[in-house]
Amino acid sequence: MRNLITILGLMVLVGTEVFAAAIAAGWALAGLLDLGDQVGHVLMALFSLVAAWIMVQLWRRATEAEPIAAAKRR
Repeated sequence: MRNLITILGLMVLVGTEVFAAAIAAGWALAGLLDLGDQVGHVLMALFSLVAAWIMVQLWRRATEAEPIAAAKRR
């Protein structure tokens, strides 16, 4: 249970930063290149997909390092 709380805390903290960076990158690129709102939203969505992939990879690696399932006691 303690490992689960640790991993969930990590996912919330890292996820907030990763998705914020993805949305900011889409907004910034659309603004710098004067691409318009629709293209900006598409870029934000694409970068958010990359952020989601990063979060899945983080979950997989975190659960390898900190197993969620409790060890069987004798």
